[in-house]
Order: sequence, then structure tokens, then C-alpha cells
Amino acid sequence: MKTVVITGSARGFGLCQARKFKELGFNTVISDINEENLEKAAAELANMGAEGTQVLKVKCDVTKIEDVQNLWETAYKAFGGVDIWVNNAGVNSPDKPVCELSAKEIAFILDIDLKGAIYGSKVAFAGMKEQGYGQIYNVEGYGSNDAMMTGLTMYGTAKRAVTYFTRSLAKESHDVTGDKVKVCRLTPGIMITDFIKTANGGATKIELPEKTKKVYNILGDYPETIVDYCVPRMAENTKNDARIMWLTNARAFGRFMTAGFNKRDFFKD
Repeated sequence: MKTVVITGSARGFGLCQARKFKELGFNTVISDINEENLEKAAAELANMGAEGTQVLKVKCDVTKIEDVQNLWETAYKAFGGVDIWVNNAGVNSPDKPVCELSAKEIAFILDIDLKGAIYGSKVAFAGMKEQGYGQIYNVEGYGSNDAMMTGLTMYGTAKRAVTYFTRSLAKESHDVTGDKVKVCRLTPGIMITDFIKTANGGATKIELPEKTKKVYNILGDYPETIVDYCVPRMAENTKNDARIMWLTNARAFGRFMTAGFNKRDFFKD
């Protein structure tokens, strides 16, 4: 039986991935910094999924390398290996230009969205190199494709760096492991979760402009829809430097072309 580890998986996109992986027959290791949310998620996952699959919860602050190392060691000890590791933990940026962000807010975004992915990749790569197999997925986001918007500069900076880091690490894996460790990108597109309406780890509310809501209504999807497409492809992937992408250019084009008669409103009270 295969094992997946997902950071930031006590709610939102991470929890949706955990549900789908467990449904597909994976032992599922969830982690989060919020113990209350982690307990609730573990209780839910314990009562679902393929027969015989197990769920393990591990508190982890992805900005602390010792926490990330403990996450790997706990998962490895419990299940004898890790097949897929997803660096999913992330926070949104406050809807403010960079000049109005505090040093603390800037550090918070970079520490979790960039450093967290780097720490997770470093630890998982070392473990997978030793065990001789495995896949690492880093989550792309706004900015990964060089898109720019006032209020998302720091988030986009982190995500653009994650894309470069992931592809460069994939090259390293080719050179160092002969592609035995696959380093890949997960590109979910626009997800309709609390993430888009909050910043600073949920502490700050964001009032989305009507123009932004219009775009989200056209291009956005609930995470359940996205994981139904992406997770099975992650589970079946055999290529290093793969990109599992939901919101392709073709899908986005089709959404805009049909928006006039396919009305959606994710922001109704």
C-alpha cells in the first residue's frame, strides 16, 4: 500500500487531496500547525477511504526544518516509505501594495510559501534518494506564469520562485538519482476556498473587487473538482519534471467563450 504526505492538509485544498488519495487506497499522512483543525481532519479521514488504509496526523510548522524532518521520520517509521510528498502549505498575501506591507507580513509569506516548499523538498528528496523512489509535488499559484497584480506581488514572487526551484530540483534529481526521485509541479488554477478571501494565515479578511470576483466566477472551481482530476494523475505519474495542471489554456479559453450563458456565482450570500 502506498503512502502520501501532505503539508497544510487540515483543511481546504490539502484536505481535499487527502480525501482523494485515501479514496484511491493510500495511507495518508496529514500535517498542519493548527492542532484543532488537524484533529477534526484526522477524525473525518479515519472514517472514509479504501478499506485497510490508515491516516496519521503530525503537527508541523513548515518554516522549521526540524518539524519537517520529524514529519518525514514519523511517516517513514509508520509506513516504511513515502511514495508521494506534497508541499501544499501556503498563505495568501494581504491585498496591499508592497510599500504598505510590514516586514512581518513579507517574511510570513516568503517563509511559508517559499521556504516551506524548499524545506519540504529538501527533506523529502533526501529521504526518497535513500529509499530509491518517490515523487515530490510543489504547488504553483498566481505568479508562477509571470502574471502580475497589485496586492499579489509578494505571493506571486514566492510562487514564481517555487516554479524555478522545482524545475531546477528536477534537473538535480535527473543528475543525482537518474530520475528515481520525481520532482513535479501541481498547478490547480483558481480554487474557491477561504484562501482567496483571507491573508496572514486566515487572520486578515480580504474584500475582493467585483472585477476579481467576475474572473473567479469564470475560471474558478471548488477544490473537490480539481482534486478529482489532479490526484489520480499524480498517483499514476511516472515522469520527472511533470506538471499536473487543471486550468489549462484551452480550459480557460472555453470558460471565457461560454461565460455569457454559463453563469456562475461563488460569492452569493
